[in-house]
Amino acid sequence: MPEIISTSTIDLPYKINQSELKKFARKVFSSSFKDIDRLLESFDNARIDTRNLCVPLDYFFSNITFQERNALYIDLALKYSVEAIEMCLNKAGVEKKEITDLIFISTTGIAAPSIDALIINEMKLDLNINRTPIWGLGCAGGVAGIAKANIAAKANPKAIVMLVAVELCSLTFIRNDLSKSNLIATGLFSDGISAVLIKGDEAEVDYRSVLSLSIIDSRSKIYYDSLDVMGWDILDSGFKVVFSKDIPSIVNKNVKDDVVQFLDKHDLQIKDIKNFITHPGGIKVIDAYVDALNICPELLNNTRSILKQYGNMSSTTVIYVLNKFIDEGINEGYGLMTSLGPGFSNEMALLNFKS
Repeated sequence: MPEIISTSTIDLPYKINQSELKKFARKVFSSSFKDIDRLLESFDNARIDTRNLCVPLDYFFSNITFQERNALYIDLALKYSVEAIEMCLNKAGVEKKEITDLIFISTTGIAAPSIDALIINEMKLDLNINRTPIWGLGCAGGVAGIAKANIAAKANPKAIVMLVAVELCSLTFIRNDLSKSNLIATGLFSDGISAVLIKGDEAEVDYRSVLSLSIIDSRSKIYYDSLDVMGWDILDSGFKVVFSKDIPSIVNKNVKDDVVQFLDKHDLQIKDIKNFITHPGGIKVIDAYVDALNICPELLNNTRSILKQYGNMSSTTVIYVLNKFIDEGINEGYGLMTSLGPGFSNEMALLNFKS
């Protein structure tokens, strides 16, 4: 089975306190809502202390055009992707020339040529590298990317796959969008960049790793008639957030059956999962996972910790959670990666860790 041999995450230069972002939101949105104090309670209830941002807070006080924000997205996505890849390679002791596949995940900016092409040129990667840019999966992209890397490594057992996820959610902020959904998103989303290195069974590469983290299987589930739950409305001014309050109820209604059916395929039960590597969509979503799966709340401590320290970084966040497990102690046995995203969709990956 393909194995994850290294992960990396980026701490961005602007770590902003949630209290500062609450003050910012008051200045921007107070003229539009008579009950602004009540709405701003969502910033406190989010259980977030700090947020990972790629630009200083002052940047958002100006009406910066979509073109300008997207140009900055391209520059920063390239810069931090290279940094994450180099960190991931160094941790594993793998040379960049050995990468056979590059998968790039993002939903917060657009580029053609795609960012993976820019990375290949910047790093002078193999000219014949297999590249797969994937756009539009939102928060589901991290687990979906692991699934796609697994498929690539099974198709070519000699593969060395580099997965990169970049989400610069802050650059999608539209200054003159004074909607409630934008206010709520302003209290939750932030920026993140992560990388994962996956090797096939027959990959001829020397690497250093304490990991033996196999990818066993994955499953994607999309729910009919839920296209308006999460995503973007594409406007002249940029990406206008679509973010439904119904997400926790969807988790409560559907996730347990999805997980049970997925695990049953491998003769496993929820009680067999030792590591829940769950994307923190928000504190209510985390609580909904606990209730739906009937698991001990402490099993999602790493998920809560990443939310508290970084906020919701869309697709990259679940890899930050995985990285925390790897750095601070992953339990021997099975791990379940889960994330939800536009579609509305549920992505799952089954892992197995052996010390």
